[in-house]
Amino acid sequence: MVRPSGGRPIRQAHGHPFATRRLRNHVQKTVGKPYAGQPPHDRIKKGMGKRAGLAGGAPLTAIGTAALFGGRYAEERVLVLGATGFVGRWVSQLLDEAGANVTRVARDPGAAAELAGETVLADLAVPGQATEVVGRVRPSIVFNLASYGVDPAERDDVLAAQVNGNLPGELCLALAGKGATGGSHGWPGQRLVHVGSGIEYGAAAGDLDESTPARPTTLYARSKLAGTRQVATLCPSLGVRGLTARPFTIYGPGEHHSRLLPSLLRAARSREVLALTAGDQRRDFTYVEDVAAGLLRLGLSEAPPGAVVNLATGRLTTVREFCRLAAGILGIPYDRLRFGALPVRAEEMVHVEVSLTRLRGLTGWIPTTDIAAGIVRTRDLRDRL
Repeated sequence: MVRPSGGRPIRQAHGHPFATRRLRNHVQKTVGKPYAGQPPHDRIKKGMGKRAGLAGGAPLTAIGTAALFGGRYAEERVLVLGATGFVGRWVSQLLDEAGANVTRVARDPGAAAELAGETVLADLAVPGQATEVVGRVRPSIVFNLASYGVDPAERDDVLAAQVNGNLPGELCLALAGKGATGGSHGWPGQRLVHVGSGIEYGAAAGDLDESTPARPTTLYARSKLAGTRQVATLCPSLGVRGLTARPFTIYGPGEHHSRLLPSLLRAARSREVLALTAGDQRRDFTYVEDVAAGLLRLGLSEAPPGAVVNLATGRLTTVREFCRLAAGILGIPYDRLRFGALPVRAEEMVHVEVSLTRLRGLTGWIPTTDIAAGIVRTRDLRDRL
């Protein structure tokens, strides 16, 4: 037996402790990444009933979130893999507020100790660990946000292949197994929402709808595409209701410190010059809470087994324009943004507008938070620390 800081014993299961922690009114969260060692992290502190709202703009209470999803997640057992990550924390919080019985899976004990609710420690890079967790929790639905390779320091081919490529297939097989279903016996939604990435399209040309042949150019993109293909193949053959969501450029509170908006927030405080690329790249910037809400909506959808669904705004904005908006909101003099000081990375993805026809057809919704509103919400959360 092991005793966490709160003094409550944790059971050991094949070397991985299973812990339950009570949801606190205010939870300080370390936003981390699985398998990335100990990088610096942004911290966010949020009252569970007083958050920046979803796409409509008004703050949502837990009751409001439950109503948004029609109460369909209430009391359902939900498993979230990658729960210590940027998007995983937002998904977990929305599920809490929707009344679900959420089990979060984390690899790092330090990060797991700061999570609210029931937490499972498991190394998903080890084959079989995900199967064991699914067998124990017996969830109605699994949200797979575990990934490896977003951080530039993550460059291990074997880990990328296992976490991004093989894990989604293992989840499909585990959910198809006998006795895998828990929660309400009549759960009507998806059993698996696997989170891929828009970067899987790579050098693809033309309209970016889900039928566009992917041409990934990086280790991360290739391994993520391998996972998407596992879901697309195994879900139909096994009769598992599962899909892959492909988000694009996600930003917002809790984002990794090295990314664009956190760099701009630091520049606003330090008053230092910020070196940037020329900024001509066009991106579909999507606010993180919209992405989390979209994933929950897709979990309730009637998408066919193995479907791929783009999750974005459908609007392209240059990096330069994003920085210009942020500079105005954050009070950064424009002459301190040194465009062209950094080279554009060879693996930068160039694409046209993202098709949202499938997302709209399945959910009746698309993300609507504009960039200015998303930057303001992110700033305000940081200013309340």
